[in-house]
Amino acid sequence: MNVLAQTTTTQSPVDTNAVAAGLAAMSGVIAIAALVFVLFTILIWFMIFRRTGMNPWLSLLMLVPLANFVMLLILAFTEWPVQRANAAMRAQLGGGYAGGAPGPATGYASPYGSTLPPPGTPPATT
Repeated sequence: MNVLAQTTTTQSPVDTNAVAAGLAAMSGVIAIAALVFVLFTILIWFMIFRRTGMNPWLSLLMLVPLANFVMLLILAFTEWPVQRANAAMRAQLGGGYAGGAPGPATGYASPYGSTLPPPGTPPATT
């Protein structure tokens, strides 16, 4: 028992200043890594909001705990401005359904408003 007591009580002194300096350096590295991660995440959301046609500065709301969930719901369940623009363009060009009648009565929609004849039409001779 005496040997056990001697081995457990005789430890070399630890330099607490070195341990504190090591922990401070590690916490600084972790803080910088966390900041880089947050900035990269905001950049990703910035690009997503910009490509959907929404205000890209809404990406800052992704830092707010309840607002980020609300923004995800808005992204998932609303019609994006880009989709509205595509539907309006299709309706204007007559190439798709956008609340009106689908295409011309022949079933063929001329691409981009061109005056080309439908496919399979023999060439006109002059």
